Amino acid sequence: MTFKEIIADDVHRTFLNVEEFSDMHAVNGKEMPVQIDTNEQIEREKRMSQNVDGVYTNQKLIYVASSDFGPMPKQGSILNLDGKIYRVADAVDEYGVYSITIEANRA
Repeated sequence: MTFKEIIADDVHRTFLNVEEFSDMHAVNGKEMPVQIDTNEQIEREKRMSQNVDGVYTNQKLIYVASSDFGPMPKQGSILNLDGKIYRVADAVDEYGVYSITIEANRA
């Protein structure tokens, strides 16, 4: 087994294992294991950008398997996470796992 095959096998077995690190979420209407990086979210909330009249940008960093999600989302596209609408701020393919930064204006 090659190193790349081992990493691909570890995506669901380890990194996105719902019994260990991830939870099931609805992403664009499809149930899949998602890891929400709450540590990064806390750091980002500390730096939350305050806009006019109490509106701020809420950001989340999520990890999903590329095999579950499909084509990597483009920056600026819309992503529905558990019925809430977000805009994709950034997306990176990390060896079969997408690291997706999503944001939405909240009051």
